[in-house]
Amino acid sequence: MGITLKKISLLATVAILIIATYLFLSHKLVEGGLFLTVFWLLLAFTMMQSAKFKKFAYTVFILASVTVAMTFPEYFITLGSFQLKNLIVPLLQIITFGVGCTMGWRDLSGVFKMPKAVLVGVLCHYTIMPFVGFTIAKAFGFPPEIAAGVVLVGCMPSGLASNVIAFIAKANLALSVTITAVSTLLAPLMTPLLMKFLGGQFVPVSFSAMFLDILKLVIIPIFLGVFVNHFFHKKAVWIDHVMPKISMAGIACIIIIITAAGRNNMLHIGITLVVAMFLHMTAGVFLGYWGGRLFGLSKLNSRTIAIEVGMQNGGLASGIAVQMGKIATVGLAPAVNGPIMNTTFSLLATYWGSKPIEPRPEESVV
Repeated sequence: MGITLKKISLLATVAILIIATYLFLSHKLVEGGLFLTVFWLLLAFTMMQSAKFKKFAYTVFILASVTVAMTFPEYFITLGSFQLKNLIVPLLQIITFGVGCTMGWRDLSGVFKMPKAVLVGVLCHYTIMPFVGFTIAKAFGFPPEIAAGVVLVGCMPSGLASNVIAFIAKANLALSVTITAVSTLLAPLMTPLLMKFLGGQFVPVSFSAMFLDILKLVIIPIFLGVFVNHFFHKKAVWIDHVMPKISMAGIACIIIIITAAGRNNMLHIGITLVVAMFLHMTAGVFLGYWGGRLFGLSKLNSRTIAIEVGMQNGGLASGIAVQMGKIATVGLAPAVNGPIMNTTFSLLATYWGSKPIEPRPEESVV
């Protein structure tokens, strides 16, 4: 029965894709968008039936969400007189609070256990990605605010999902967690500084405003989460089960709202922006890995740094774009980066996980 259901689901998925393609070619964009949405949902359902592909289902759900937002943007811009973009900041704060609930001061212990690897990882992260982002923004000739969004993604701390990817890739999880924590704590200083220097060549950037925004969007919620985890974890075990689901839903909502707000810009530069963000991320992985090797780190630690450098905190970038009042332009690169990053790093993690490197005694992968 299970095999029959899988076959039926797969055949239906292919049929829906063919219909969607025909409708798009016939310039029936609304109908094509509806069928493409159904295609993504069926594909996600099919993936969830497979242990091998289940990890990609969430990314496909995100693609379905993006398709809906591109097809019916008017439903995701306002609700009555309420601007839905005003939900992005509280959603991001809830997500980062949930991350804090999984963290503790032990996550910084790697600074003392492997200081060289942490220093190299953070250094690579805050040099490679900002300057690669700036170079790509210049090379592609994007409009100033779109270009600033590309640079903004590059100036972010490590992505919050990088630790999961490091675990799947059988990389050095302890190093991954520490680099994420340190780069996030440095974000209120490093992100405004880099954006002022690089992004300021495209749009006006206020160091002090961005500093306060990052404190409000990430640092304070994370510390509140760490506080709750430290003092109330045993009384609030449900948080471990509920917060990941809330975070996943919150990320989907943020991407939908940004996509709907920037739909017209996306139609003009969507494919080009996808290519640019893929190149940005790929360069980060490549240069991050060889940056680690250049400083004499092991292959295992270099893989870890490649993940940490390549994965940016797109949610924070989206929140800053909202605070700048440029969600439909500066916010597009973070919205595009999310699905690309999730898909690519899931594939990379699966590949590296199938070819594990034997860790040294000091390189914890637990």
